[in-house]
Amino acid sequence: MRSHQTVIANQIRRLRFENGEMTQDQLAKMAGVTRHTIMALEAGKYFPSLLLAFRIARAFGTPVERVFEYRETDCPPSS
Repeated sequence: MRSHQTVIANQIRRLRFENGEMTQDQLAKMAGVTRHTIMALEAGKYFPSLLLAFRIARAFGTPVERVFEYRETDCPPSS
């Protein structure tokens, strides 16, 4: 039986540079989190709460779907 791996990809780094080369610290302040949280999000090591996802999208002035993408991938069966 195949299982699924859930991934939430994001475009935070790209959007920061498209928005005047916004720093991680600037984005963090706008979203009400620490720079370390933004770093972890960009690296895919942390998935945001729904509230944080909307705050980040608002900081960029864009819909949340342009910042975050939900993906499911098939994983091979475990032996």
